[in-house]
Amino acid sequence: MAGQIVNRGTDTWLVRVYMGQDANGKRKYHNKTIHGNKKDAERYLTKTLRERDLGEFVEPAKDMLKDFLDTWLETAAKPRIAPGTYRSYKDIVECYLKPQLGDKVISKLTAEEIQKTYNAMTEKGLSPRTVRYTHAVLRNALNQAIKWDKLYRNPAERVELPKQKKEEMKVLTPEEAARFMDATVFSPHKALFSLLLSSGMRPGEALGLKWSDVDLKKKKIHVQRALSRTKGAWHLEEPKTPQSRRTIPIPPEVIEDLKEHKKEQAAQKLKAPEGTYTDYGLVFSTKTGEPLDHHNIVVRHFKPLLKDAGLPDIRLYDLRHTCATLLLMAGEHSKVVSERLGHASVTLTLDTYSHVLPDMQEKATEKLTTMLFTGSRTQKRNPHTKEEPAHTRTPYAHTAKK
Repeated sequence: MAGQIVNRGTDTWLVRVYMGQDANGKRKYHNKTIHGNKKDAERYLTKTLRERDLGEFVEPAKDMLKDFLDTWLETAAKPRIAPGTYRSYKDIVECYLKPQLGDKVISKLTAEEIQKTYNAMTEKGLSPRTVRYTHAVLRNALNQAIKWDKLYRNPAERVELPKQKKEEMKVLTPEEAARFMDATVFSPHKALFSLLLSSGMRPGEALGLKWSDVDLKKKKIHVQRALSRTKGAWHLEEPKTPQSRRTIPIPPEVIEDLKEHKKEQAAQKLKAPEGTYTDYGLVFSTKTGEPLDHHNIVVRHFKPLLKDAGLPDIRLYDLRHTCATLLLMAGEHSKVVSERLGHASVTLTLDTYSHVLPDMQEKATEKLTTMLFTGSRTQKRNPHTKEEPAHTRTPYAHTAKK
């Protein structure tokens, strides 16, 4: 018998469905108590039989979402993502998912409950970016639940997300970039700033750079790690994407800045009292050998430099955007720029720097105009005569009616 319905009292029914045999040949059944009339039980039986026959039935998991999220973080997420990403996932779980949805049974979690959670976050003033990041974490976790046969469908796939306004990118113009480079001459972090602007590296990648990654003779930088900080502790971790592990050619002027910086660093190391300097091999470090702090660099050096030079108030990260924009404006191929930045794809590069595309299209049109409509290719009609250029006359024109 494929399935049966047994009355268990007033408006209570036990639906029992045969699910086949286990590895030991023992018969397996799915049992479900339905509260309602007999038609409700019949509908559930029909639905379950159909899912079983299509291979879509999943025994509802009894795990609480909070327990499942902990297991997912440690078992599935942690081994495949960077430590910094893992910590941000864990913060999202603890701050937003567990308080609102943690006590829900994973198999009974609905899209409506998830939607209410996101709406409540928005009403509290949390940004669309935070809500969307929370959604990404929950969706990934529930997709894993499907792989582990704890769910058949992901309820997080059926919710509406707040629109994220795309902030206008701030970059320096070619003239402003030149002024910035002139202004760095007076900064103790000249080498760092010139490297960021000329290489397109992420600030974390530059701050995690070691001298073993710098080839001063071949004028190249090998990006192999990035500096990350969490609650005051610093870590050197894998780059953001596989493409982020890359080699970048560096201008000779920046190489000279790095050589000078290396000499100053060596002198500083010698002056340090015994036992106070720990050599981590970092290119950019404090007087004790520790990595530089991103916040301190911005507040104490970068922002004052911009102000003194009369330049726009941009982020340190915007030096990366400026590098990419200047290269694209100069006509550099988008694939080359994408590889320099360590983007996962050229599509990401073109999407991120779409503001440059109109100028690139105009220049492309100008190039086509030069190739197709100038010089010997354009023997224009003489404005003082009705006679057409020889190469445009029809054959046998001399036999035309006089």
